[in-house]
Amino acid sequence: DWQLPDEIKPANVNQLPFNWGAVVSTFDATIDGMTSSYVVQRMEETNSINQPRFIGAGIYRPHAPWYNPQEFYDIYPLESVQLPPYLENDLNDIDPAHHSTQRMLPIMEAGAWREAVQGYLSSVTVADNAVGRLLDALDESGRADNTIIVLMGDHGYQLGEKNQREKETLWEVALQVPLIIVAPGVTTPGSRSDVPVSSMDLYPTLVDLAGLVAPGHLEGGNSLRPLLENYALEWNRVALSTWGQNNHSIRDQHYRYTRYSDGAEEVYDEDKDPNEWFNLANDPAVNPVKDRLSAYFPTVNVEPWQDPDASVRGRP
Repeated sequence: DWQLPDEIKPANVNQLPFNWGAVVSTFDATIDGMTSSYVVQRMEETNSINQPRFIGAGIYRPHAPWYNPQEFYDIYPLESVQLPPYLENDLNDIDPAHHSTQRMLPIMEAGAWREAVQGYLSSVTVADNAVGRLLDALDESGRADNTIIVLMGDHGYQLGEKNQREKETLWEVALQVPLIIVAPGVTTPGSRSDVPVSSMDLYPTLVDLAGLVAPGHLEGGNSLRPLLENYALEWNRVALSTWGQNNHSIRDQHYRYTRYSDGAEEVYDEDKDPNEWFNLANDPAVNPVKDRLSAYFPTVNVEPWQDPDASVRGRP
């Protein structure tokens, strides 16, 4: 269990470093080992392969803390661990009010960046093992050819990029999530698309694939079935992400345009600058991009608990 030296620990309790380390344990004793074992039991309860069913399996890793069995650390010798791409002074062209918490900086300054990445990699592998167990059980059940599989994460993960850790920003590495969909008779094994889609699209997609009718109260999202059927399909839609109140980011196939509630802006050319190192917001040449993408920013910015019509639309 590695800890920061007391003399460089941040004073703010919310900025305290996260923990990681190898433990004397087994995969089956981890939360994901137990979860995957439980889900396999539920999968085995139904004998008929034609009986409709839905199973949601929540894999905890790579959520911190990264206490994992030693075997998962051994897969990634420290000397072989590669650090994320990093640029000194990366934040110089971003409004200081939006430099985020820089929660990874104390870890980096303490010389433990590589150890932290090792902990993350070990945790991803724990999650991989859990997913593998579920897929093996699905194959053995005889239902694989009649089952839609969706693997997705709830957010991306920063591990030093822009000195940040985890999420809570509107940068690409925090917003991009893994998304894999297998739909027998629809998807092509090994196909891949790099167009922007949203987690809002997931429900309409599942309803479509299941042959059901989407309810009328959905506030957004599009079925991805056309894209699943033809991964090379031209896709002109954008993805909207929001963090906090009235801070929004729009992503199309080439650019990300972020506008904060105080008017600060960031624009990145994702083709030429996938690490988002160079903010183009003040470059007049990208004004047409800003004009085009700004049309997708919400025109009403109200938190759900401030919305008198929230209950009508099914919000909390």
